[in-house]
Amino acid sequence: MLAAALLFVSSLAIILVGCHVFTNGVEWLGKRLGVSDGVVGSIFAGVGTALPETMIPLVAILAGGSAASEEIGIGAIVGAPFMLSTLTLPLAAVGVFVFTRMGRRTPFLNLDTRQMDLELRLFLLAFSITMLAAYVPWMPARWAMALFLVTMYAYYVRTTLRAETNVHDEEVPPLFLAPRGARPAYALIALQVVLALTAIVGGAHLFVDAVEDVALGVGISPLILSLLVTPVATELPEKLNSLIWLYQRKDQMAVGNITGAMVFQSTFPAVIGILGTPWALEKRVLVAGGMSITTAALLLFLLRLNGGLRPYHLLLGGAFYLIYAAYVLG
Repeated sequence: MLAAALLFVSSLAIILVGCHVFTNGVEWLGKRLGVSDGVVGSIFAGVGTALPETMIPLVAILAGGSAASEEIGIGAIVGAPFMLSTLTLPLAAVGVFVFTRMGRRTPFLNLDTRQMDLELRLFLLAFSITMLAAYVPWMPARWAMALFLVTMYAYYVRTTLRAETNVHDEEVPPLFLAPRGARPAYALIALQVVLALTAIVGGAHLFVDAVEDVALGVGISPLILSLLVTPVATELPEKLNSLIWLYQRKDQMAVGNITGAMVFQSTFPAVIGILGTPWALEKRVLVAGGMSITTAALLLFLLRLNGGLRPYHLLLGGAFYLIYAAYVLG
């Protein structure tokens, strides 16, 4: 049991370090390409910080080969959007309140409302399709759903790239492979990204094995562990990145990092589950998915009603997380 716990912590550390290195690389890529804050926050950082949650179901489903691995994969696919909407967004709101009290920023969020509207709408549609696929046993229909999800994300990327927003021209920490370089070469940026991805994939392999061992050792269902506990840890990149950006008053990058990850998680990882497993979701998984969809729908309603989002709006999902935790653990 001690060895499993050490493997759990070590593999998680590998994933998080790899993700941090990856994010540093893609931020430099954004700076070199001269793209907007929306692209850097919602796409580059959104995908980069979503890699731990994405690699876990990918490895668990495609390389696990056991019923427990399949449960871990399904739990991670549904658990990631659930945690992003019900825990990570409320944590961002708390960050705003704390930094305001410290005098580091104002209590308001400066967001691109069109980008937020796009991301919430696409998440609602994509994740609703993902949940609906559990009731569609016919594989040709599932393939059509999967193709639609991939196409939807491609549309999201294209729309975000074409949006007329401020170009990302913020200070970025030095590239890890070129700590003294003021303008690192694309080759070095690409090498750092590849090395980081290698660490993330390797850490995910170890992590899946560790989750199975820990779950068996403490008598917790692998599904519950991967649905309720694991995403709290694997979403640390989103949490930390967003808090740093909120402290620096880069609100669009901070919140876009979370909502962009929600769009990504409801498309590509969902395709892995829909096509790689029977995708027979039990009640606890469906309830988590329903709470994620409800939270996003409420935020979209408030966004349109008020012409923007206030920090306290982001706290709404926290109530759903507490209710769900009591439901599955009670």
